[in-house]
Formats: sequence, structure tokens, C-alpha cells
Amino acid sequence: MSKLNTIHSGNPALQRRTYESSYVNSLFDSIAYRYDVINHVLSSGIDIMWRRRAIQLLAAYQPKTILDVATGTADLAIEASTLHPDSIIGIDISQKMLEIGSTKIQRRGLSSLITLQSGNAESMTFASESFDVVTAAFGVRNFSNLEKGLSEFHRVLHSGGIMMILEFSHPHHFPIKQLYSFYAKIIVPALGGIISRNRTAYDYLPSTVSEFPDGEQFCDVLRAAGFTHVKRFPQTFGIATIYLAEKI
Repeated sequence: MSKLNTIHSGNPALQRRTYESSYVNSLFDSIAYRYDVINHVLSSGIDIMWRRRAIQLLAAYQPKTILDVATGTADLAIEASTLHPDSIIGIDISQKMLEIGSTKIQRRGLSSLITLQSGNAESMTFASESFDVVTAAFGVRNFSNLEKGLSEFHRVLHSGGIMMILEFSHPHHFPIKQLYSFYAKIIVPALGGIISRNRTAYDYLPSTVSEFPDGEQFCDVLRAAGFTHVKRFPQTFGIATIYLAEKI
């Protein structure tokens, strides 16, 4: 496939297949209208709890300025409003996802707090040290160049700022490991494809999870990007993990 690349890096954790951003954009545009419904169906609503826990971990830092990267339909940005910051900006490469997110924000009366705009995580236009917190939920595994994306996270954070990433991970214990593997490889593509009418997108999504570094391996990736005090909080038998890290 011409859209498929292989990232070669001195860090083995970063040697994975990736897709050009234009291809990822087209996939997410194609499923945007059913994205929220599919997420909640496929996770039995647990994804809502994961986002809530991730934001609760940020409460102690009392951030005033928040950037939500790969914001999609803005679920995490909306949840972040419970932290009562001064401003939240969400960026994403999919315009159709942003349009749906904007509608949700307007319905909740949060338009004065949350701003959505088109943006690529790997080449952000924000000035260095612009935000107290940078977040991303289920987005970093889609980066074409993970190292570059994380370096941008680091750049736009204030000194002392916090990065939070919520991402799928790999259960390691029997029988959850085997059950989750079957679910991700067989059920997710089939059910997601039926609901979205785009089987390709739901073949793509599990493949990005299977090759993405997780756990301590991803913590090492974050340290290599310049972050310190890296912590991880596995969720629901390790199906997802919340990562917190600081820029000093």
C-alpha cells in the first residue's frame, strides 16, 4: 500500500508501520458521523470512564491553559472543562471530526471555553511554552512520526507543565490477553465495519494498537523525548493506560 510507511529508528520501540497523515485524515473523515457511537458500543461505555479518570488525575495541577491534541469529536476537551481552566484548545487533522466536536461544544454551552481548530500534532503552530497541560486520548498511535509528535508536545508545554496521554495498551495476563486479542482482531473490525460502513477503517485501528509501544516501553519513549517523572496507570486489565509526564 502506498500509504504505508515503516519508521526506522535507533529506538526499537519506534520501529513500526505508520500511515501518511492524508490517509489517516481520510479514514477518520469517513467514520466521523458514527465515531462516538462506535466507540461507546465497542467499549461498552468504558471509554467514557477512562477519559474521566484521566482528567481527574490532572485536577491536582490546576491547569489554566490546556491543549488537547488529536481531539477528534472533543470528548476529552469537554471532560477537561471540569477542571475549570481559562481556555482549552483542541486540534485535529480531520475537519469532519472537528465539525461534530464543535456542535457538541455548542450544545453544552462551552463555546467560550473550548476552541477547536485544524492542526497536525507533528508540526504545531503554537509558540513554545504556551500551555500548562497537553493531553491526547487514543491519538498518538496514529502519528506518522511519534518522536516528532512527542517533541512538539514537549516544546509547547510550559516548564513544569504536564502531559497526559490515554492510549490503548496490551493486556499481558491469561485469559484477558487472549480474549482481548480475539476481540480486537475479529470483533472490532467486523462490528465497527458494519456500524460505520467502512471496514477498512476498523481494520486499520486495531493494527495501530498491536504495533504501538505500551507500558514501560512507552514510558522509556517519553523519557527519551525529554519528559521526567513519568507515571503510568493501567486501566481495565491493561486494555488502556493513562500516562502522566512532566516537562522540567
